Amino acid sequence: MKRIFITLLLPFCTLITLAQTKGKKATATKKTTTQKTATKVTFNNSLDSASYAFGANMASSMKNDGLGSLNYDLLIKGLKDAFEGKTLLISKEQAQQPISNLFNGLSKKKFAVNIAEGKTFLENNKKQAGVQVTPSGLQYIVLKAGDGIKPKVTDTVLAHYKGTLLNGKQFDSSYDRNEPLSLPLNRVIAGWTEGMQLMSVGSKYKFFIPYHLAYGERGAGQDIPPYSTLIFEVELLKVNGK
Repeated sequence: MKRIFITLLLPFCTLITLAQTKGKKATATKKTTTQKTATKVTFNNSLDSASYAFGANMASSMKNDGLGSLNYDLLIKGLKDAFEGKTLLISKEQAQQPISNLFNGLSKKKFAVNIAEGKTFLENNKKQAGVQVTPSGLQYIVLKAGDGIKPKVTDTVLAHYKGTLLNGKQFDSSYDRNEPLSLPLNRVIAGWTEGMQLMSVGSKYKFFIPYHLAYGERGAGQDIPPYSTLIFEVELLKVNGK
């Protein structure tokens, strides 16, 4: 490309030199901006308009998730290879991992404040009197010791609880509803599954749950943002068995 440009430039330079030799007045050089004429797109049929709509909708959705751009050449190749039945460069089984990695990275960047806030809180909290820490990172305080049986992971339990964010905002409370919750321990967040197995019936604990043992990178609804460290006060009322 450089050679072509230089070749085209040489005759122009020669003309300028000849003009100066003949004593012609130099004229002021004006900067010109070359504008590319936008190619007009025409939808000839419903397939054309639907194709464009697919692309626009996909991009809008991904942009809302924090993605700013893609390698468009590889995007188009992936679409064509799949439609044409060619052997894919990444199998369907492998495809989810790079997509997850990409969006997890974007999410961590977007919610970096939440992650840092949780980490700082937990580092300071574990130094407080009475706070115990499990190998998984779960922190807890025994507010009231019970003397009943302890549940197993396969059990269903009856519990009262209150959940708050680090800023003190309450997002849920069975006390406010005046109705304890019955739940199977193998179908709740990991922090509850682990923590409640430490409790005896009649006890009340306060749990400090890091995001990876709570709702992780997704959060939960509008009340629990992604990467939120959560605080729960939980009272174990009864173990119902399996």
